[in-house]
Amino acid sequence: MPGRTVAKLATVSAVIAASVLAVAPTAHADLVTHCIGTGGAVTVPNDLLVPAGESCALTGTTITGNVTVAAGGNLVVTGGRVSGEVRVAADGYLDATETTVDGQVVLAAGGYGIFLKDARTGTVTVRPKGSTTIDSFLFAEASTVAGHVNVGAGEVRLDRGTQVQRNLSSTGTYYTDLHDSFVDGTLSVLNSATGSVVCGSAVQGRATFAGNLGGVQLGPNGTLDSCASGGYWGGDVSITSTTGGVTVDDNIINGQLAVTSNDPAAQVAANNRIRGGVTGDQAASSTNRAARVAAPDREDAGDQRAEVRRTSAVQEAAAAGAAKL
Repeated sequence: MPGRTVAKLATVSAVIAASVLAVAPTAHADLVTHCIGTGGAVTVPNDLLVPAGESCALTGTTITGNVTVAAGGNLVVTGGRVSGEVRVAADGYLDATETTVDGQVVLAAGGYGIFLKDARTGTVTVRPKGSTTIDSFLFAEASTVAGHVNVGAGEVRLDRGTQVQRNLSSTGTYYTDLHDSFVDGTLSVLNSATGSVVCGSAVQGRATFAGNLGGVQLGPNGTLDSCASGGYWGGDVSITSTTGGVTVDDNIINGQLAVTSNDPAAQVAANNRIRGGVTGDQAASSTNRAARVAAPDREDAGDQRAEVRRTSAVQEAAAAGAAKL
């Protein structure tokens, strides 16, 4: 199985000219701030636009309207606030650290990715890839999504105490993993190319895993990723039509576990506490303690992709700034 790639992104520095204001073409339209460069602890009293192919780095900035990141643009916000929504176009990138977005965050088909760290947002949506060539990602650390997470493409990893206050729905991603995270609604992972790992996390509602090609690992001792502990499941858990292996280890399931039509049959360890019992086909109970050591570390495996984007953005920003001096 190919190693998992998790985009672990740092702040993109931009050394270019200050933001400028431009008036929208219609007579009654609000002003729109075009951000090309850096901004500090000021209030933008309208919408903000990062033009196509440009980079914008904001620190302590408040934006009272909506934000649009045009195709190929990069927006990095640290310690800021957006009163509206954030929409990111194809090949666009959003990095929000210690930042609040009151509205939704939407990554368009072919968007490069979203990185949230110590952030709070409304519903987060990653559109299906469609005919685009870019595989998106959503990576969140210690963040809160005060709504749903709906993902239709790319790499998904929620980590380090991230909370989803409603449902998490994933269809057709490369993988969808939860580490030390909390979903206060239902969890659905369907048709993932390399499967799903849930480690040290809690899901309050029903959980459904179906049609995943690379396997499903709930808890430690699986082959997909290193994992220290299992999780808590507040409702029924269903794992069906999965290839690549299913392991369920060290979990508390306050409902029924259904494991059907998986190839190979699911391995359900004896140390699980399953209130509603197990239905379906399962392999003989076994515990592969060596798997924890042998499993690849997905968090560290894919920094290369992020580094390419980060380096490129910094170089382009520096070049643009030098041209304006």
